[in-house]
Amino acid sequence: MTDNEELNQWNQTEDALRTRFLTGSFVRGVAFINAITDAAEAAGHHPDVDLRYPHVDIALTTHDAGALTDKDTAMAAEISRIAEDQDISADPSQV
Repeated sequence: MTDNEELNQWNQTEDALRTRFLTGSFVRGVAFINAITDAAEAAGHHPDVDLRYPHVDIALTTHDAGALTDKDTAMAAEISRIAEDQDISADPSQV
Protein backbone atom coordinates (compact mmCIF):
# COMPACT_ATOMS: atom_id res chain seq x y z
CA MET A 1 0.00 0.00 0.00
CA THR A 2 1.43 3.41 -0.95
CA ASP A 3 1.22 6.53 1.24
CA ASN A 4 -1.50 7.97 -1.02
CA GLU A 5 -3.59 4.81 -0.70
CA GLU A 6 -3.07 4.83 3.06
CA LEU A 7 -4.18 8.45 3.36
CA ASN A 8 -7.28 7.71 1.24
CA GLN A 9 -8.50 5.87 4.33
CA TRP A 10 -8.63 9.16 6.24
CA ASN A 11 -10.87 12.24 6.20
CA GLN A 12 -8.95 15.47 6.37
CA THR A 13 -10.40 18.54 8.05
CA GLU A 14 -8.70 21.84 8.66
CA ASP A 15 -6.89 20.60 11.73
CA ALA A 16 -7.18 16.80 11.86
CA LEU A 17 -7.13 13.46 10.06
CA ARG A 18 -9.95 11.13 11.14
CA THR A 19 -11.11 7.63 10.31
CA ARG A 20 -12.90 4.58 11.63
CA PHE A 21 -11.37 1.11 11.54
CA LEU A 22 -13.82 -1.80 11.53
CA THR A 23 -12.31 -4.29 13.95
CA GLY A 24 -15.37 -6.53 14.28
CA SER A 25 -14.83 -7.18 17.97
CA PHE A 26 -13.73 -5.49 21.15
CA VAL A 27 -10.78 -7.87 21.63
CA ARG A 28 -9.53 -7.26 18.10
CA GLY A 29 -9.89 -3.52 18.70
CA VAL A 30 -7.69 -3.76 21.80
CA ALA A 31 -5.02 -5.68 19.88
CA PHE A 32 -5.14 -3.03 17.14
CA ILE A 33 -4.77 -0.22 19.68
CA ASN A 34 -1.86 -2.02 21.33
CA ALA A 35 -0.02 -2.10 18.00
CA ILE A 36 -0.84 1.59 17.44
CA THR A 37 0.47 2.37 20.92
CA ASP A 38 3.86 0.87 20.11
CA ALA A 39 4.10 2.86 16.86
CA ALA A 40 2.95 6.08 18.55
CA GLU A 41 5.50 5.73 21.34
CA ALA A 42 8.27 5.10 18.82
CA ALA A 43 7.24 8.20 16.83
CA GLY A 44 6.59 10.37 19.87
CA HIS A 45 3.23 11.33 18.35
CA HIS A 46 -0.02 10.09 19.85
CA PRO A 47 -3.47 9.81 18.24
CA ASP A 48 -6.81 10.34 19.94
CA VAL A 49 -8.39 6.88 20.06
CA ASP A 50 -11.99 5.84 20.77
CA LEU A 51 -12.49 2.08 21.20
CA ARG A 52 -16.02 0.80 20.67
CA TYR A 53 -17.62 -2.47 19.74
CA PRO A 54 -17.05 -3.15 16.81
CA HIS A 55 -14.79 -0.31 15.69
CA VAL A 56 -12.00 2.10 16.61
CA ASP A 57 -12.20 5.81 15.75
CA ILE A 58 -8.91 7.67 15.42
CA ALA A 59 -8.09 11.36 15.12
CA LEU A 60 -4.66 12.82 14.48
CA THR A 61 -3.60 16.42 14.97
CA THR A 62 -0.48 18.14 16.21
CA HIS A 63 -1.90 19.84 19.29
CA ASP A 64 1.04 22.16 19.95
CA ALA A 65 0.92 23.39 16.32
CA GLY A 66 -2.87 23.66 16.31
CA ALA A 67 -2.88 22.13 12.84
CA LEU A 68 -1.97 19.15 10.72
CA THR A 69 1.73 18.49 10.27
CA ASP A 70 3.94 15.87 8.65
CA LYS A 71 3.82 14.01 11.98
CA ASP A 72 0.11 13.43 11.45
CA THR A 73 0.37 12.17 7.89
CA ALA A 74 3.27 9.88 8.82
CA MET A 75 1.35 8.46 11.79
CA ALA A 76 -1.81 8.02 9.68
CA ALA A 77 0.18 6.06 7.10
CA GLU A 78 1.71 3.89 9.84
CA ILE A 79 -1.69 3.21 11.42
CA SER A 80 -3.08 2.25 8.01
CA ARG A 81 -0.18 -0.19 7.53
CA ILE A 82 -0.91 -1.72 10.95
CA ALA A 83 -4.57 -2.10 9.97
CA GLU A 84 -3.60 -3.75 6.70
CA ASP A 85 -1.28 -6.16 8.53
CA GLN A 86 -4.15 -7.08 10.86
CA ASP A 87 -6.68 -7.34 7.99
CA ILE A 88 -8.75 -4.46 9.38
CA SER A 89 -10.55 -2.19 6.93
CA ALA A 90 -11.22 1.52 7.25
CA ASP A 91 -14.51 3.33 6.76
CA PRO A 92 -13.74 7.05 6.88
CA SER A 93 -17.32 7.89 5.87
CA GLN A 94 -18.42 7.01 9.41
CA VAL A 95 -16.52 9.78 11.22
